[in-house]
Amino acid sequence: MTTPLKRQIHNIGRRRAWLIWAVALAAYVLAVFHRTSLGVAGLLAADRFGISAAQLSTFAVLQLTVYALMQVPVGVALDRWGPKRLIIIGLSLMTAGQLWFAFAGTFEAGVLARILLGAGDAMIFISLMRLVAVWFRVKQAPFVTQLTGMMGQLGALSAAAPLSLALARWGWSHTFAFAASLGFAVLIGVLAVVKDSPYSGHSIEKIKIRALAWSMRDIWQNPGTRLGMYSHFTSAFGANVFGLLWGYPFLVVGQGLSSAAASSLIMLMTVTALIVGPITGRAVAQRPYHRSWIVLGIVIAIMVTWAVVLLWPGRAPLWLLVLLIVVTAAGGPVSMVSFDLARTFHHPDRLGRATGVVNMGGFIASLGAMLLIGVVLDIVAPGGPTTYTLDDFRIAMSVMFFFWFFGAIQVWRYRQKSKAFVERVSPGGLDRLRGGETLLPGISRETD
Repeated sequence: MTTPLKRQIHNIGRRRAWLIWAVALAAYVLAVFHRTSLGVAGLLAADRFGISAAQLSTFAVLQLTVYALMQVPVGVALDRWGPKRLIIIGLSLMTAGQLWFAFAGTFEAGVLARILLGAGDAMIFISLMRLVAVWFRVKQAPFVTQLTGMMGQLGALSAAAPLSLALARWGWSHTFAFAASLGFAVLIGVLAVVKDSPYSGHSIEKIKIRALAWSMRDIWQNPGTRLGMYSHFTSAFGANVFGLLWGYPFLVVGQGLSSAAASSLIMLMTVTALIVGPITGRAVAQRPYHRSWIVLGIVIAIMVTWAVVLLWPGRAPLWLLVLLIVVTAAGGPVSMVSFDLARTFHHPDRLGRATGVVNMGGFIASLGAMLLIGVVLDIVAPGGPTTYTLDDFRIAMSVMFFFWFFGAIQVWRYRQKSKAFVERVSPGGLDRLRGGETLLPGISRETD
């Protein structure tokens, strides 16, 4: 049973909406910073905790596992209690986790800190996506979604060269303790500014176990959900694997770059995302029928570029590494197409849960690839990080191709199923999609 949608009390897509978005975006930028902070600190973490490559992978893998496993429960809570509460809880957990990580002295303590970070991080992005869905108009939403992903990269930018410099100057504990303190400032802004909805009351589905089970079954069986999930799975994980953990060691140890050069290339990923995001947003808004083709196109480009780099005789030239960074990083903003797909195939009162399922995709692939890379490195170089060679990284990084091939096949498969679903539920819907509409009668509806 649902409560009816009540009257609109705030303008949609105007100044108040942008202010709410900006404050919630600050929480997302901080979440991305915390998530990617291990990227340039991986080698230091291995030395600080005295751990192997597989154990180093465990930090990121457990963090992302918690993130992925919490997506559906968080989506349920989002549909029930609204985004503001979840952002507040998420910020609190991330702040506690990063502060704990700053002073952790053992591997086990570090793992628990990363789990807290993952739990808090899990609540931020889909809450922000809900705010975008209800505070902006349909034609604005694809652009704002891409702008969100683009601006979120500022967190990754801060977690590259600036964090590397801070670690070198201030040390581990002071650097991560300062990073944790930023959560308090953002929390105050969220408490003061963010509002769940522009309506005096909004439709909230009453959550009961049986009703939840049936609604999740419907969400999962909707082919658009799985099209979005596998689109996210396939396009996002390469950038995550590279930026979150293995890119810096690959560039420094495998390709022989200096720490400064490697950090600069990691920052180039962010710059690329800032450029590609608006382009993708415009393409998605104008050509919604071709969204999954956009995903498949970037995945093919990523696979080809990685194949060239890994097969290159000796260390790759700098221009090729720059190309690798740019193409891989483009998968991040392209993966945001997945959430626009979720918006097309689901009513707003189920969007939180659907977004949670879609968001699991990229992080399941990311954690699987990161863990396998660590395991393979331990097998081919049992002596640890000091013994890694370029050939070791070639073998280890090749595991990503399994994920790209599997994901691309699934995107193609569920594209066909989704087209059939649209025609069955909304006759003429494919023509509407070709004409530029993204909300279809009987499938999705406007929230304003």
